[in-house]
Amino acid sequence: IFDKQLAKEELGLDFPLSNVRSIFEADDLTLVNFEGTLTNTKSATKNTYSFAAPPEYVQVLTSAGVEAVSLENNHVMDHGDAGYRDTCQTLSDAGIVYSGHLGASAYTTDTGVKIGMLAYQTFNGNYKNIASIESDIQSLRDAGCSIVIVSYHWGEEKDYIPNERQVPLGRATIDAGADLVIGHHSHRMNPIEIYKGKYICYSLGNFSFAGNSKPDDMDTFIYQQRFRVYPDGTVENADMRIIPCSISSQEKVNDFKPTPKDTDAAQALLSRMEELNAKFEKAFSKTGVIAVSPYQTQWTTGY
Repeated sequence: IFDKQLAKEELGLDFPLSNVRSIFEADDLTLVNFEGTLTNTKSATKNTYSFAAPPEYVQVLTSAGVEAVSLENNHVMDHGDAGYRDTCQTLSDAGIVYSGHLGASAYTTDTGVKIGMLAYQTFNGNYKNIASIESDIQSLRDAGCSIVIVSYHWGEEKDYIPNERQVPLGRATIDAGADLVIGHHSHRMNPIEIYKGKYICYSLGNFSFAGNSKPDDMDTFIYQQRFRVYPDGTVENADMRIIPCSISSQEKVNDFKPTPKDTDAAQALLSRMEELNAKFEKAFSKTGVIAVSPYQTQWTTGY
């Protein structure tokens, strides 16, 4: 279904992220969950969905200012080890850094700040991987990373709030030294928790998603975090915001072109998020004090 849409688009492979390109190009680092492969090898899985694209489709990312991807999810091995190696090589050749089960990655911004990234998936009992997270984070610190972001592919599909395994793991990751935790897999928006002054974004939802021509929930958002980094290496959370979006530029069909919402639709999405806040607080208040983000839609503090 993606190729059928591609044939209609004047921008060619630049079309999927064209409506958010200006946002991605204006930041220091854009990190996405890349849930698929860039390979011409045959499928190696019996999954209902097997995601692959020709290597040249990496242009979708490079044309829109995406500098880094998380490669730890339940589809990245759909085309086996060969497909995974092809994907890694294609990304590397395109100048995109990646993190996954082969290790961490780091990206240095134009201002000289080095950002480290780790990615884990929690299927098949891998919630136990917390044992290595502290040392993995420390390795990035030792390599000169001022900021460390940890991505998790976790939880259950179509869940709107995290489960009782995700919340302790997310908080433990902050305790282990992470500056930000980003989650995905549920294909749905989830709350954003403030824990010890740092953010845990439990699920971003879908974004440019060609697995379904009409998903039953097309709401999503771009999460943005701003850090203040001092000359001595000290890092502060300066601010955060979300940009309410739809996964499509059309209302009744998914054209794989995520698009920021207008004012009324954005407010409706924020209201949905507040409802998720309430469910999250009710479910997890027994585990301690909960603070959930107010979901700013614009920066509220200056540099």
